[in-house]
Amino acid sequence: MLKPVSRRELIRKLWRVGFRGPIAGKRHAAMIRGDVRVPIPNPHTGDIDVSLLRRILREAEISIEEWESVE
Repeated sequence: MLKPVSRRELIRKLWRVGFRGPIAGKRHAAMIRGDVRVPIPNPHTGDIDVSLLRRILREAEISIEEWESVE
């Protein structure tokens, strides 16, 4: 089951599944793996909620099972 995550935790887990970055963009930073580019939310107070995390994972082509298995 997905839980809210901090921006730092999101970036750390994306690194572990092969993404690089974050790379500066016009509005948001992004992380890249091959041809897949995923925008990363800007730093803010509080965690990234589950609905936004689902959208990020869908764009990153990462299954929920894969995400939850990342340490």
